[in-house]
Amino acid sequence: MLYVKNPLNEKYSDIILPDNTFIATMKQPKVLEAPKAAIREALDCPISSASLKAIAEKKKEAKKDATAVIVVSDNTRPVPYKGENGILVPVVETLLEAGYTNDQITVLVATGMHRPMREDELKTMLDGKIFDMGIKVVNHEPKNDNRLEFVGTTKRGTKAMIDTIYTSADLKILTGLVESHFMAGASGGRKAVCPGVIGEESTYIFHGPELMDDNLSKDLQIEGNPVHEESLAVAKLAGVDFIVNVTLDHDFNITGVFAGDLEKAHLAAVEKIRESVEVKVPEADLVITHGGFVGINHYQCAKCAVASLGALKKDGYLISIADITDGGHPIGSVNYRVTLTLLHLLGSEAFVKLLNSPDWVFLPEQWQVQQWAKVFRKTPQDHYYFYAPQIGHEWFDSLPGNDIRVLFDDNEDESNPNIYQIAIEKAIQDVERRTGKKREELVIVYLKDGPYEVPRS
Repeated sequence: MLYVKNPLNEKYSDIILPDNTFIATMKQPKVLEAPKAAIREALDCPISSASLKAIAEKKKEAKKDATAVIVVSDNTRPVPYKGENGILVPVVETLLEAGYTNDQITVLVATGMHRPMREDELKTMLDGKIFDMGIKVVNHEPKNDNRLEFVGTTKRGTKAMIDTIYTSADLKILTGLVESHFMAGASGGRKAVCPGVIGEESTYIFHGPELMDDNLSKDLQIEGNPVHEESLAVAKLAGVDFIVNVTLDHDFNITGVFAGDLEKAHLAAVEKIRESVEVKVPEADLVITHGGFVGINHYQCAKCAVASLGALKKDGYLISIADITDGGHPIGSVNYRVTLTLLHLLGSEAFVKLLNSPDWVFLPEQWQVQQWAKVFRKTPQDHYYFYAPQIGHEWFDSLPGNDIRVLFDDNEDESNPNIYQIAIEKAIQDVERRTGKKREELVIVYLKDGPYEVPRS
């Protein structure tokens, strides 16, 4: 048996797998030796841009009472916003040096269509110095029409409604993490605006069925990716003065700081992650993966399932585990649960056909369910095994796939620290039963980095 140490979640850090398992793992990028200094250098000597201080001072020269907004990700992304190597405080300090006062700076949380973050969550995610300074921290409100301003229409027809806290600021700064993204190619950059601070209606084309179904809307694909292009178009309509993006290693250490121009700094970060996240793997009868940091609910677990497709054989089997930590619903929003139920009942082809029907009323978060549809176009729903202790069996009437807990022995204690190991083993045994093959006869791939790596068979 193979013993695999997984650094991404201590609850399933030690996994025992069959001897013939191919362990797919990203190349370990080099960690910055002096990240604090690198952050300062990136702000002072950015990519294809004047320094942040120079831009901020120019805004102040043009308008004495100029204000600034700093867009931050929500807690679905492990962006280093706090501590010795945090990126937020240096940005704020630069603005203060340029003449801004504390009350002229606002931190805007780019929730997109996610739920708003609670105060305790914000204080956990952001550096305490921000609160000590009295800097305003505000959640984006995508459904609040009084907090949205129309800034234009893209060529594809997206009506760009943007948070007024963002549009009213004289200096607009985006922050975030660049990692592979299963729709937009990569996170970070323009995504802090779209979908980060757009109104609900602005998602109708950007996250509509046509763009979601495009073959170029996939991991690490930037050129020709319509989701990326639409996100960028909206961000340009809203206006962006400066970005501060980072790349991270498996342990969330900073491997690169990319600040400056909206497009060029972001593309530099994408090239950085491309070096490590693409992994060559054999085409697998069985793929085993996990939700990683991002898999805080079922909605987010779509990412690890879609990421597995590059390794999974047609009609192969997929096992996924997750540790649900979201303080909201363990599945996701009502919209997500409703559309996921439709996928479960109708199947992928009928579901996507329904989304494209002129009679269909667009539901925010249907896009994530359409990503699940991609998974079940490649393999049947009953070839998918899922386990998260926080999602009870009663939910599987409306969820695709198999609840692994039904394979447990009677009175299995789910508080057992080895419960994830037990879940994987039980699912493998069931795949052996169904295929009539012993595990030694199956091509098995374990995606050690879960949703973060991009396997290519």
